[in-house]
Amino acid sequence: MFTPGQKIFAIFFVIAFTAVMIWTYRKDLKLHKKYYKNSYLVLIAIFAVIAVFTLITFSMH
Repeated sequence: MFTPGQKIFAIFFVIAFTAVMIWTYRKDLKLHKKYYKNSYLVLIAIFAVIAVFTLITFSMH
């Protein structure tokens, strides 16, 4: 399905991409704490809305 070269490239890409994302996140951690304070509330609200819509859908059937 995949050649050995493609597999090696995919593994290298995933490792490099993950490393860069971690490095970038750690570099911007102070800014994230300053500008995105209480952003988890938005995530909770999104899950709550999805849960309500799901309950409404299942209760109508």
